[in-house]
Amino acid sequence: MSKKYFLGFAICLGLILSAQADETKRASVAAADDARVTAMKKVSVDQLQAVFSDELRYAHSNGVVDTKASLIEVLTSGTTKYVEYDYVERSFTFPAPDIALMAGQARIQAETAKGKMDSILSFLAVWRLEQGQWRFLAWQSCKLPPANP
Repeated sequence: MSKKYFLGFAICLGLILSAQADETKRASVAAADDARVTAMKKVSVDQLQAVFSDELRYAHSNGVVDTKASLIEVLTSGTTKYVEYDYVERSFTFPAPDIALMAGQARIQAETAKGKMDSILSFLAVWRLEQGQWRFLAWQSCKLPPANP
């Protein structure tokens, strides 16, 4: 067999292994995000502490920005209560080995002091691998206009 054949085989094998590694990372980040959503809805402080990065920057669709401590306070005080949190679409990319970008749209229903919110949001989230665990580092979202009837 020729060197050219082995080189082609090695390249194909490398691409397959890389795709499998990305799929494994995607599944790990998706599971971490599912745990985050559950913890935000149930207001599980221990789970929120574990999944939120200490450097969390959470920019709500209304422009308010929270840190890890302030977001946990908002949730535990009941200032904001997430009732439903359903993804319309969610995708992941890995621009660096320990960074995952999660983008998509989500339908979020929440209760606040101003009343009920039912919105479709477009979002970008950043996850970072910290001490072997994917942690939620950043969130930025904006409300999408309602669909025309």
